Amino acid sequence: MIAREQVLHVARLARLALTEEEVERMTEELSSILEHIERIGELDLDDVEPTSHVVDVENVLRADVPRPSLPREKALAPAPDPGPAGFRVPSPGAS
Repeated sequence: MIAREQVLHVARLARLALTEEEVERMTEELSSILEHIERIGELDLDDVEPTSHVVDVENVLRADVPRPSLPREKALAPAPDPGPAGFRVPSPGAS
């Protein structure tokens, strides 16, 4: 079980202000999570291949096919102040 002091320490690191009720709830919830992790650690997984997905994932991305870019004029058309080399933005501190 995770100690109340550990929850308070993590909350301080994360700069969270927890109420007493939240500290109690987080102590219980984090303890439960750690218990589940310990149970998983007890499993014999030597013959289990590491996976990134539970099911096979195929063709999740379209093929990367080169094609013409958007014309520069069309890309800069909605800009409020286009410059010769691209978008112009105000200097920091300028109003």
